[in-house]
Amino acid sequence: MTVLVPLRADARLSGTPAGEAWPRRIHLSPPHLTGREMAALREVLDSGWVAPAGPAITAFEAAIADATGFPHVLATASGTAALHLAFRVLDIAPGDEVWAPGFTFVATVAPAVQMGAMPRFLDVTPESWTLDPDLLRRELAAAARRGRLPRAVVAVDIYGQAADLDAILAACGRWGVPVVSDSAEGLGAAIRGRHAGRGALLAAFSFNGNKIVTAGGGGALASDDPVLVARARHLAGHAKDPAPHYQHSVTGHAYGMSSVLAAVGLAQIVALEDRVAARRAIFARYAAALADVPGLAFMPEPGWGRATRWLSAVLVDPALFGADREALRQALDAAGTETRPVWKPLPAQPAFRDAPSAGGAVAAGLFAQGLCLPSGTGMAREDQDRVIAAIRAACRG
Repeated sequence: MTVLVPLRADARLSGTPAGEAWPRRIHLSPPHLTGREMAALREVLDSGWVAPAGPAITAFEAAIADATGFPHVLATASGTAALHLAFRVLDIAPGDEVWAPGFTFVATVAPAVQMGAMPRFLDVTPESWTLDPDLLRRELAAAARRGRLPRAVVAVDIYGQAADLDAILAACGRWGVPVVSDSAEGLGAAIRGRHAGRGALLAAFSFNGNKIVTAGGGGALASDDPVLVARARHLAGHAKDPAPHYQHSVTGHAYGMSSVLAAVGLAQIVALEDRVAARRAIFARYAAALADVPGLAFMPEPGWGRATRWLSAVLVDPALFGADREALRQALDAAGTETRPVWKPLPAQPAFRDAPSAGGAVAAGLFAQGLCLPSGTGMAREDQDRVIAAIRAACRG
């Protein structure tokens, strides 16, 4: 008699014959614990500091500063909260324009839109998948002629690849337009020898559960400007005025990170460089093992940057591969592997149907063909072999 082994529902592999054990599902980017988290949590719980205050938060902010090179850091409840605070301290007002690449996650511009700003989306370059500095330069010159420059430009790091901030800062500097770096996906990445986001007026980071370093949630806002970070810190704590009673000259937010999350983050961030090396090795193994498969092209890495390869992304040319990106995604899902299409461009999102944009063909092409493969640093070699084998089996070219 055959005995079925009970496994989690999400581990079931569709197409597996009845009576056979189901291999566990391979996830896209699950958290990878260092083993230090429990001790760090116990220390925080024993201390009684579980609110958004205390020594763990101070220590985590210092660790982020050390890892990124930013001297002033505010730990926040999320990366989105960090971006919202960045827009707040820049005094974004209703009717202001905020420019960003269209190839990004909605959180890049959502807080500004909720503040009444109008987003304008620009295309990305095929060399980096990040904001196109040449297009930005042309669009800024045209906006200056119209007498309507953006209130801010948001550069975005994508899948662990830093944006070309030097070129973006040069373009914006001519017109005095501040640059915010959405580095939620960029922790550990480098550009010309410095950390991703360095040079921007403000940079936002994320410690979401799927990130290269996770606190189970949370984010950070960083800057070289202590005044901006101090103002953001004030707003993050409900903007309480210094008084013995509750007094507020402006309204703020409950955006502080809890000490519990900070403790997990402290246990994680010490492994940042090891995690970067592991993700780059995973990417390199995909690229080498699939180099002979027709119709596959992996995300490029410009010579001016070092990507973390937070997610290994590949483009699928259906004419050569014999199947399109969606067919490959479904085949991998049937093989027990989680993948995800790359970002759907924001100009194509219903929420931004009326937003202006410039270019967009590169971003649209990336979305049509792009797929993110499992990249977690806890992934066993045999699991990656399974993913590679499933991709090769799906090729009909």
